[in-house]
Amino acid sequence: MTLTDTHCHLDFNSFDPDREAVVERAVQAGVGRILIPGINLDSSTSAVRLAGSHPILFAAIGIHPTEAAGYVGSMLNDFRKWSRHPKVKAIGEVGLDYHHGSAPHRKQQEVLKEQLALAAELRLPVILHFREKGDAPTGDCVADLLEILDQWVTGLKQDQNLLAERPGVLHSFSGNLEAALKAISLGFYLGVGGPITYKNNTRRQELVAAIPLERLLIETDAPFQTPQPHRGKRNEPAYVRLIADKIASVHICTPGLAAEMTSRNAAQLLSWD
Repeated sequence: MTLTDTHCHLDFNSFDPDREAVVERAVQAGVGRILIPGINLDSSTSAVRLAGSHPILFAAIGIHPTEAAGYVGSMLNDFRKWSRHPKVKAIGEVGLDYHHGSAPHRKQQEVLKEQLALAAELRLPVILHFREKGDAPTGDCVADLLEILDQWVTGLKQDQNLLAERPGVLHSFSGNLEAALKAISLGFYLGVGGPITYKNNTRRQELVAAIPLERLLIETDAPFQTPQPHRGKRNEPAYVRLIADKIASVHICTPGLAAEMTSRNAAQLLSWD
């Protein structure tokens, strides 16, 4: 069974003591690809360099919305340079975050739009983050994000940009079914992580059950969002199998099929060998 972790912050300091062992455990667990998203220029640089150190590692480059206050336009030239690296497969982690208040909403939206324009220029899909101000599944954040994405995808189609066929993924999707279906209608995949394994998270389980396997990706978001039964400890990419097992359970299929379909989806989105 071949698994894919489409979102793992392997460059974070929490992996410094045993990063090589973490990758080896992932390989032993059947993980064939891991995507490392950047959250700012330094993190993106680290992600690209780390991706070059092992065959199963790949990178995304971008400015996370909580880092938007420190964004300057000249960073796009650095991202253009790094985009030429063969292990760079996406622009991300980008998006909107109305929870932390680290940058004004308008600033976040401007930074996102500039990075979407870069993604269109480079023909690279986007790894998208969104988080509402409170704990509600939907609100102003996802509404603003979907409006921006609708306009962007419409532009891609008008320009006959082939990226319109694989625009990106809404990582760690936490919205409702209406928002999920809107994202899917625009061509996006939805990322599923550890929270689907939590015993009391029936809302997330029911949502994932309602989404076709053809539109799902598996991710850990490690070192965060650790699945059961390891909740409370550091997450790592070897645990994607637990997420695949839960997806299989809610979709009433085999774990092998869940792993195969989500890995195929990742390959279609990220165009890796």
